[in-house]
Amino acid sequence: MKNKLPVLRAEKGWSQAALAERLGVSRQTVNAIEKGRYDPSLPLAFKLAQVFGLAIEDIFTPEDTDEWT
Repeated sequence: MKNKLPVLRAEKGWSQAALAERLGVSRQTVNAIEKGRYDPSLPLAFKLAQVFGLAIEDIFTPEDTDEWT
């Protein structure tokens, strides 16, 4: 799954640690999500969307867009 977290985080001027603190997770978790090594749980995805004021699908997109058709 692709995500826009690094860009969104940079727009806010937040470090990975600052975002992790807002989410209640470790910095390593944020790093793993950003690198695509870990897909967040649904509750964490909703929390990410809330923190950025966006819909989940505005943050995450499937690697292969054919998955949606």
